[in-house]
Amino acid sequence: MDAPHLHEARRTQGVRGAFTLLKRNGDFRRLYVAQLISFGGDWFLIVALFPLILHLTHSPVMVALAFATQEMPFFLASPFAGVLADRLNRKRLMVVSDLARAVLCCGFLLIHDSSTVWLAFVLLILTSSFSSVFEPASTAAVPNLVDPEDLSAANALTGSAWGTMLAIGAALGGIVAAAFGAHTAFLVDSASFLLSALLLSGIHRAMSRPREPEEEHPTVVEATRETFRYSAQDHRVLALLVVKGGFGLAAGVLILLPVFSTEVFKAGAIGYGILMAARGVGALVGPFLARWFAGPDDRRLFSAIGLSLAIFGLFYAVFSVAPTLLLASVAVLGAHLGGGSQWMLSTYGLQRIVPDRIRGRVFAFDLAFITVTITTSSLLTGWGADHFGPRATALGLSVVALAWAAAWWMATRRVRRMPLVPAS
Repeated sequence: MDAPHLHEARRTQGVRGAFTLLKRNGDFRRLYVAQLISFGGDWFLIVALFPLILHLTHSPVMVALAFATQEMPFFLASPFAGVLADRLNRKRLMVVSDLARAVLCCGFLLIHDSSTVWLAFVLLILTSSFSSVFEPASTAAVPNLVDPEDLSAANALTGSAWGTMLAIGAALGGIVAAAFGAHTAFLVDSASFLLSALLLSGIHRAMSRPREPEEEHPTVVEATRETFRYSAQDHRVLALLVVKGGFGLAAGVLILLPVFSTEVFKAGAIGYGILMAARGVGALVGPFLARWFAGPDDRRLFSAIGLSLAIFGLFYAVFSVAPTLLLASVAVLGAHLGGGSQWMLSTYGLQRIVPDRIRGRVFAFDLAFITVTITTSSLLTGWGADHFGPRATALGLSVVALAWAAAWWMATRRVRRMPLVPAS
C-alpha cells in the first residue's frame, strides 16, 4: 500500500473507513458482495423452509431437528474442511462449494406435504456440508485480501454483511414466501450461490500464502492434534474460541422465533420475517459499535467481547416476556447488537493472532465448537418449548448466556491484559 492510502486507512474509522476500504480494494469488495448475495439467499431459504416444516408437521421439535440438521455437518466435516482450507486453493474451493449448493437448493422444490418433509433434512445435510468447507476458507482468506491496517474494517464489514442480508433477506423472504410461496424463495437461494461463484472467480489476489513444495501435508488426525495443541498453548486463542460456546448454548432461542411468530403472536411467515429482520439490524450495527468500543489499538477487545455476550443474554430475557411482536422485535434487535459484536470481535482476534498455515483449521474448529453448542441448545430448546412453553424456555436460555458471560469474564482476567500481537 502506498503512503497516502496507508495514512487514510489509519485515519478513517468506523463506517467511513469501512466504505473507504470497499472503494479501493476490488478483491475484498468482490468477496464482500458475494457474501451479501449468498447470505441474502440463505435467509430466503430459512424464512421459507422453517415455517413450512412447522406448517406441515405442527411440531416445534421438527423445527429444532431441522436447525440441528443444518448445523451438524459443520461439526462432522470440520477436520476435513480445515485441512482443505489450509492445503488447497481457497478461491477454487469456495467457487466449487457455491456451485454445488446452487444445484442442491433446487431440491427443496420437491417438498410439498408431510410425506416429503424428509427431503428437507437430507438437503440441509448436503448443503451444510459444502458450507462447512466454504466458511473456514472464506474467513481464513480475509487477512490475505486486505492489508494489516485494514483488517479491523474488513471484519466490521464481513460481520455486518451477515446482519445486512439477514435484515433485508429475512424481511423480503417472509414477504416472498407469503406472496409467492416457499418454492420461489428456494429458487432465489439457488441463484444467489451462482452469483456468489461468479464474483469470487474474479478475485485476483491470493487467498492464502504460497505453499512451499517441500512443505509437509499432515494427515487429518495429525492436523487436528496440531490445532488442539496450538489453541491450548495460546490462552488468547483459547479464550476467543471458548466465548462462542456461551452464545451457542443460548442460541437455541433462535428456533423459538418462528414459534413466537406463529403460535404466540399469530403473525405467521411475515412475523417471522420481521423478527429475523430485527435480528439482522442488530447484527449489522453491532460490529461497528463494538469496533468503536474496542478502540483503535484493540486494548478493550476482550472486554467488548464479554460485554457483548452479556447484552445478548439480557435482551433475550426481555424478549421472553414481550407482550407484542413490536416489543419482541426491539428486544431481538438489542440482543443481536451483542450477538453480532461478540462473533465479529472474536473472529477478528483469531485472524490477527493465528498464522495463515493453520488459520483454516482453527476456524474450522471454531465452527465445529459453535455447531456442537448450537445443536445441543436447539434440541433442548425444542424439548423445552413442548414441555414448558416458549416463553419459559427463552428466559432459561437468556440465563445461560448471562452465566457464561460472567464465568468467561472471571476466567480471562489475565488474558484481557495480554497484547493482541499480529500473527507472524
